[in-house]
Amino acid sequence: MKKNSGEWGLKFFLRIFEIAPSAKKLFSFLKEPNAPLEQNPKLKTHAKTVFVMTCEAAVQLRKAGKVVVRESSLKKLGATHFKYGVVDEHFEVTKFALLETIKEAVPEMWSTEMKNAWGEAYEQLVAAIKTEMKP
Repeated sequence: MKKNSGEWGLKFFLRIFEIAPSAKKLFSFLKEPNAPLEQNPKLKTHAKTVFVMTCEAAVQLRKAGKVVVRESSLKKLGATHFKYGVVDEHFEVTKFALLETIKEAVPEMWSTEMKNAWGEAYEQLVAAIKTEMKP
């Protein structure tokens, strides 16, 4: 999946917006109503970054048994998510969209075990971000 992370990242975010169209309001770079989401260069970049970070969290969990995010990155992620008003429901929609995207990316490998592993990696990443979501 990492090889095509730009494509899968974009599919991941398009799925988020399909499930929760109001989530678009959380992204300042999506304010232009006439531009198709699939062609928005800032969305493509953001989606790839988030998807790669989540993939790396899954790899860390598998190799080290925990997800670690650099403190400087974590503070920035927490502050940004706080600033834009991200709440638990947003994280839940994102988790669902992530799992559905991964299932689509590797259907031959998909299993309950894999779903649980990816879910755990995502939950650990979100828990780390939430620790820094403060004014």
